[in-house]
Amino acid sequence: MTSVPFTTRVEFIVELARRLHEYGTAAPRLEAAVSLVGQRLSLCCDVLSTPTSIIMSFSQQGSSESGVAEMTQVLRLPPGEVNLKSLCLVDEIADKVISGELDLGEGRRQLREVGALQPSPVSKILTLVAYAVAPACVAAILLTGWAGVATASVIGFVTGVTALSARKRPNIAAAFEAISALLATIIATVVAVYFVPIQVRSVVVASLIILLPGMSLTAAVRELSSQDLVSGTARMAGAMAVLLKLAFGTVAATQVCALFGLVPPPVPQLAIPPWTEWVAVPLAAITFAITFRSPWRYFPLVIGSVIAGYICTRVGGVHVSAPFGVFAGGLILGAASNVFARVFNRPGALIREPGIILLVPGSVGFRTLSFVFERDVMLGIDTGITLLTLLVALVAGLLFGDLLVPPRRKL
Repeated sequence: MTSVPFTTRVEFIVELARRLHEYGTAAPRLEAAVSLVGQRLSLCCDVLSTPTSIIMSFSQQGSSESGVAEMTQVLRLPPGEVNLKSLCLVDEIADKVISGELDLGEGRRQLREVGALQPSPVSKILTLVAYAVAPACVAAILLTGWAGVATASVIGFVTGVTALSARKRPNIAAAFEAISALLATIIATVVAVYFVPIQVRSVVVASLIILLPGMSLTAAVRELSSQDLVSGTARMAGAMAVLLKLAFGTVAATQVCALFGLVPPPVPQLAIPPWTEWVAVPLAAITFAITFRSPWRYFPLVIGSVIAGYICTRVGGVHVSAPFGVFAGGLILGAASNVFARVFNRPGALIREPGIILLVPGSVGFRTLSFVFERDVMLGIDTGITLLTLLVALVAGLLFGDLLVPPRRKL
């Protein structure tokens, strides 16, 4: 690759880093992948990735003993979202360039084409369906009763419509989480007061499951544990900001409803047939595969990973403790994702990201801030300790999974 102009190689790596960031790659994996590609292209590349920017410096391998970079690039980017289909396309293009099947110019052009892809009308419809079905499945798992399941589904659909509107209107996007939590709480309260008694708090948590930043919290703790302190701190702050908006929307809606005399009656936990849980989990797995935009050919593996993670957590939580169950789920999914990457030569994120979605404690963080806003500080502190315990258990499981089966691929 030394015969290829220096600028051409740098342009390809910059475009690759941009796409990896856009599709939700965590800082340690992005930095490792970009550095590895730089080595294959005979470049010394130092990378600093944060949730909103990438700084890269480049120099020719062996060109200078001073250690001073020949070129530095700074990218200002919005926070990425997990898009497994596009991540696979980017990974495939990078592999072809490194192996010589594609030249760097063509590889860069294809990377830009991947970045220009827009969701099709069918994809938007499937996203709305996922927004409606996933909350219903989680409501069934939380034993909210059939009325709670139906209410969570309706709220999820409303949230999906709001999400699609927010993509085109920046003023809505800035307050999207708060608006969604406000609408969810008002709808659940109105249903509980005028139609049928439901567990409002559990229904609201279930209906907002897709918006809870559990993945961001987990990625932040993992980055901090990997000494990516800048990225980990920034990602943790971003996740906390989302939780604050969700909690504020919920508390504000509760106060508004109380002002108009809409106070839902207390409802005990309702019984649902045991078989509903084992219908809800596979359905939830399908919706998560759609939400993360998994490639269709890997749908069975993605669904299997979600079910496996839930079973590990459930069995471990029943026989030992909830943190142990989360640790066991993270361990198995971390190892399984590395096995998948070795066998299929594709990013392990295809298995790892959807698999841990039911393990991440986003709902616990939401409850923590809700209790604090309601002035129940002691209960909020107790729930916060639970959140920290679960986060540490999950990250430890993923790290031990990497020790059990060392990753061959950086993604």
